Amino acid sequence: MSSIEKEILFWFENNERDLPWRKTTPWGVMVSEFMLQQTPVSRVLPKWNEWMERWPTPADLAAASTADVITAWGRLGYPRRCLRLHESSKVIAADFNNEVPKDENVLRTLPGVGEYTAAAIAAFAYQEPSLVLDVNIRRVFGRVFDGVQYPIGTPTNAERAHRRELIPTEDAHVWAAATMELGALVCTSRSPLCHECPVMNFCKWRAKGFPESVQIRKTQTWHGTDRQCRGTILQALRESPSLSELSLKQIWHDDSQVERALNGLLKDGLIWINAETHYALPAM
Repeated sequence: MSSIEKEILFWFENNERDLPWRKTTPWGVMVSEFMLQQTPVSRVLPKWNEWMERWPTPADLAAASTADVITAWGRLGYPRRCLRLHESSKVIAADFNNEVPKDENVLRTLPGVGEYTAAAIAAFAYQEPSLVLDVNIRRVFGRVFDGVQYPIGTPTNAERAHRRELIPTEDAHVWAAATMELGALVCTSRSPLCHECPVMNFCKWRAKGFPESVQIRKTQTWHGTDRQCRGTILQALRESPSLSELSLKQIWHDDSQVERALNGLLKDGLIWINAETHYALPAM
């Protein structure tokens, strides 16, 4: 065991958060991975608990209506995620005997499951030695081993190859969780707590004097955007059986944004037009 691995695992043993998806079923892990995409833990926790109580297996979610799924997703954001999770639950229930697949390649055939999500499910649900590279882990490794503030773009083959060499032969899933936790709590994006880092003496970024990345990091905006307009419309339709376009335009300041949002939501399958030409959540 390397000194870096030893220090990070020791830190994790004493600082691990008590998150419910770390002691759940493979399905619970899968639900958490869908919810945690671009969404902080604090917002996911109550929603994950609600979903697991309501739909504890893939078959339970598969039997739910699309409208119920969208409504239950609430304001987690990026609602296409819940549609893909709903679609995946139907495949798992029908084709995999209601059991989340273990193999990464099989997992990646499921709707909404890409490289990272497949690796995370394999690691955290089945303790497989998969290469888990979320934004937190990539940031930790980039700073410690490469001496850069932020990783650039998507993982390269060279980055994957080096990070794969770091995976321990035993308890690889713990290593993945530990490095992810370190990035989430200490080696954070904007205000890293370097004085609390268990591997600060090994960190190349610190040794170089914390050089800033050439990459320009853009902060995502929300207020007044098309995304906020979409979210406002969806919330209105969660609260009302159906609404006309005129009614929806009364709850948003820009008619053209409402029109774009409605077209996009229709295309994504998040809403539909009923017989009265009113907009509503999908009936099925």
